[in-house]
Amino acid sequence: MSSKEQILQNIRNNNIVKDTELPSYSNFGIKFDDKYSKFTTMLESVGGKALFIKKEELDETIANLYPEEKQIVSNVENCTLGNFDSNNEEDAHNLRNVDLAIVKGEFAVAENGAVWLKNKENRHRSLYFIAQNIVIVVDKNSILNNMHEAYDLISFEEASYGVFVSGPSKTADIEQSLVIGAHGPKSGYVIFVE
Repeated sequence: MSSKEQILQNIRNNNIVKDTELPSYSNFGIKFDDKYSKFTTMLESVGGKALFIKKEELDETIANLYPEEKQIVSNVENCTLGNFDSNNEEDAHNLRNVDLAIVKGEFAVAENGAVWLKNKENRHRSLYFIAQNIVIVVDKNSILNNMHEAYDLISFEEASYGVFVSGPSKTADIEQSLVIGAHGPKSGYVIFVE
């Protein structure tokens, strides 16, 4: 037997896979007494802001937050502020002049202040990042404690686009100085409606 065959034979003899039970994850992930307050704190720490309003106050609230924005895209029910239909554009580059994007969030995560965006009605995913400002509207009952709960709600069976977003874009690459809105939205609000 050659040395190569002897080495391979020793590997085969000692490579015994033991049947090991996987750990239980039934009580995994942090829980918060007040998910809304934790979400707000986390979002503010990354430069965003959260509001809690009634559904009928949505238009008025956003109009007060952004009184001077001219080109507004909205794909949210009960929001009538949209005056530009981004889905009619063939080329996503034509969205470069969008001042405000009002988009629907599927759910929010208190642990990190992130919102899951997966809007099948939105033709251009770049809308989330090319608009000057973004408002994400989430149902008040759709706030989760942690990312473990979030991943339970995400379907990985069908191929499609989805993204977690938390606050406006930011960078600290230049002289370790935080710059908000360096690339992408320069302001971000998450509005919870009931």
